[in-house]
Amino acid sequence: MKKGYLIFLIVIVVFSCSEKKEANSINPENWAKRKATINEKDSLEIGKSYLSIYSQIYSLTEDTKHNLTAMASMRNTSTVDTIFVLKAQYFDTHGKVVRTYFEEPIYLAPMETTEIIIDEIDISGGTGSNFIFEWKIPKNCPEPLFEGVMSSTMGQQGLSFTTQAKRIK
Repeated sequence: MKKGYLIFLIVIVVFSCSEKKEANSINPENWAKRKATINEKDSLEIGKSYLSIYSQIYSLTEDTKHNLTAMASMRNTSTVDTIFVLKAQYFDTHGKVVRTYFEEPIYLAPMETTEIIIDEIDISGGTGSNFIFEWKIPKNCPEPLFEGVMSSTMGQQGLSFTTQAKRIK
């Protein structure tokens, strides 16, 4: 009986210590699944959008910061056309590139949405982080919508707010 109990405990410990690999928005394999090839002969309109994101906000004083989970939502608002996001660059408070999520175009099917998630523990962007999205759409297609959703919970308190991108080019 004791031997069976010991084996059971060892099995539980081994399986509980195994590292689970979860997909995240930094993993390039996730974006490779959305990779798109754009024919340069296609007459696509090019654009660029700026989105403010907050991975941290000030709390009580300028010396105290509160970390947030941030989601950059990329939405195709067309009911008929596929659109392409060429690049998604994440910048920190000082304007330095933190990371580029994909260098090759990805597609969004009609009415499709995909997200970039910045984990609450990732404070590399700071209080004034932002994204630049470069995109291409067919003529007469509605522009893509880029939104930021920031949230956090501590105890019984919850905090969330949103931002919307602005076309800059």
